[in-house]
Amino acid sequence: DVRTSCWNVSAKMDRPFVKVFREERELTLMLLIDLSASGVFGSVDKSKREHAAEIASVIAFSASQNNDKVGLLLFTKDVEHYIPPKKGRRHILRVIRDILFFEPASKGTDHKSALDYLNRVHRRKSIVIMISDFLDNKPVATTQDLQLFNTLALTQQRHDLVSIVLSDPREYELPEVGLITLEDAETGETVEIDTGNRSVRERYAQLAKERRDTFQTGMRKKGLDWIEARTDQPYLPALRKLFALRGTRH
Repeated sequence: DVRTSCWNVSAKMDRPFVKVFREERELTLMLLIDLSASGVFGSVDKSKREHAAEIASVIAFSASQNNDKVGLLLFTKDVEHYIPPKKGRRHILRVIRDILFFEPASKGTDHKSALDYLNRVHRRKSIVIMISDFLDNKPVATTQDLQLFNTLALTQQRHDLVSIVLSDPREYELPEVGLITLEDAETGETVEIDTGNRSVRERYAQLAKERRDTFQTGMRKKGLDWIEARTDQPYLPALRKLFALRGTRH
């Protein structure tokens, strides 16, 4: 096509040159991070919140290297902090600083309110990464659970959503260490249990499995993508799985 000919360069080089046009794809990445009190728990060398901060930082830097915009939403039972998507190294450093050092006012968790807020203020289709332990889900399906899955599905219709589920090995099984007192970090409720009792340990593991199965079933029924990031395992395999999920869509 003569309209794409670069006449100036062609005249100088004495042979034909044509212009090649490359589409500029500017993507927007939104990081939604759960800062509820359950995230401070950690039975290994890092807590779930520290694990989330590392993962979110790597994803943010990766988006920055691709010249994409990055935004941040930190939530508990309320939306605690929101940074609109922008480009630039200084902006990325601000996002990472807030992920690491922001102190939330509340302890509880409400994923639905965070997703509703995102859907209200952010209309443009974006990549949405929600990082949470999702521990507000109960072993038995409840109305609250169904609302969460419905809101996740609604967000998926508007955006490109992937959930990263944080977990700690002690959330799946108890060590045999005798009598211990457990405290719910979000409600403050305490309970004393005898881990030396085999039936207690088995019941704890069974409840954890039921809670996990309920979450997996709800996500699968809605066709939602998610990956698990355990605090006792490197996060790079989880990130590779995340990028592989995204690669299947594009």
